[in-house]
Amino acid sequence: MAMVGLFWITEDSVYVGSPPNAEGHCAHVSSEGVRARGPDGVRAWPWASLRSAGVEAVPVEGPTRGAGRFLAAVLEAVVTLGSSYDGAGPPQMFLVLETRDGTEEVQVSAATWGYTSREIALSQGLLTRFREGTADPRTLMTWSRDHGADTPRPSEREALLRAWAQA
Repeated sequence: MAMVGLFWITEDSVYVGSPPNAEGHCAHVSSEGVRARGPDGVRAWPWASLRSAGVEAVPVEGPTRGAGRFLAAVLEAVVTLGSSYDGAGPPQMFLVLETRDGTEEVQVSAATWGYTSREIALSQGLLTRFREGTADPRTLMTWSRDHGADTPRPSEREALLRAWAQA
């Protein structure tokens, strides 16, 4: 598993934010659309039914950036997935989906305590391209199969997001 921008990527899945928590809550992105599992059950939205898709309340990386802090946050997110962690969890963000009938919000956990501004902007753009059908989440899964589970450094993540948005 690797984090690139606002996406958590495995060989067979792409999530907005972190992967499923112990209860299975997550926002899964596929070629067909978005599928969310939360306290209210499972909800799904095909891309064609969405007017827009974006993520709000994204935690922005603070001035004390550093690889050690980033890796610690990612490791904490992974380690606490299966535990009964009751401390202050990772920040929450909202996947906001505008449908013909109104706005739907899906609460997701951030995969880190702070994303770079560029990662946020590039991720939002890629999410829009998924909705428009001009980019495909399968590209991210292919990358994961080819490159393993290591989360790239910030500059590499930004380059990947740019490349995926142009693919």
